[in-house]
Amino acid sequence: MGNLVINEGQFHIYWGLPNVVLYATPALGFYSWAMADKKQETGNRQAAYSARNRARLIKDAQMVLAEIGPSATIEQIAAHAEVSPTTIYKYFENKDALFAEALGEAWMGFLMWASEPKAPGDRLERILDSGRKLFWAKKSHPLFANMLHNCLNQMPDFLEKADGGVGRRVFQEIAATGELKAEDFEKRFVLWVNIYNGILKSVFVTEELSPAEAEVAFGIGLSVWGISEAKAKKLISRPLEFAPIN
Repeated sequence: MGNLVINEGQFHIYWGLPNVVLYATPALGFYSWAMADKKQETGNRQAAYSARNRARLIKDAQMVLAEIGPSATIEQIAAHAEVSPTTIYKYFENKDALFAEALGEAWMGFLMWASEPKAPGDRLERILDSGRKLFWAKKSHPLFANMLHNCLNQMPDFLEKADGGVGRRVFQEIAATGELKAEDFEKRFVLWVNIYNGILKSVFVTEELSPAEAEVAFGIGLSVWGISEAKAKKLISRPLEFAPIN
C-alpha cells in the first residue's frame, strides 16, 4: 500500500472546507430568500399587469355592448380594444364570458350608485327605489342606457345574466320578513322578472313608455308580490334622490 502524503498547504485547504460550508449555508439561505422575494415581487407585478389588462378589456367590451350589442364578434371587440383576438382569449374563455362580466360589472355599478343616497325608508322601499331609477338611466347613465337598449333587444335572458342571482336572494330575504308574499316564491319571481324585463324593453327598446309611465306600470306589477294597489301607489310616489355621478 502506498504512502499517503499530505503537505502542509494541502492540509490547511482541506481543513478550511468545513468552515466554508458553514458560512456558505446561511449565505445560500439568504440568497434563496432574496430570490423568493424577487419572485413574489415579479409575480405581484405580473398579477397587477394582468388585472389592468383585464379591466381594460371589460371597459372596451362595455363600449362595444353600447355601440353594437352582444351580437358583436370577438374581432370587433379586438379592433375596438386595439389588441388581437388571441389577447382576449388569454383573459376570457370566449366572447360570452367577456360580455357577461362587462354587463354584470356595469349593472352592479349602476345599482351601487342607485342605492345612494340612503333615503329614509325600509329595505323594500329602498330596493324598489333603485329599480325605479333604472327607468331614468338615459339621463343619468347614457352609456349604460345604450347597453340596456342593445342587450334587451338582442339577449332574451339579459336580466338573469346581469343580475347573477343577487335579485332573487334579496327578494327571498324580504319575502321572509313578510313584506312580500312568500307563497310560491319561485313562480312569483319568474313573473316579476318578466314584468320588469317588459317594462325595461318598453322604455329602452320600443320607447312605448316614458320613465314616468314605466313607474306606473312598475306599481301595477307589484301585485305579483301581494302588494295592494294603495300601497303600490304609495311606494312609487316616493321622491327619488339621485346621487352625483363621478
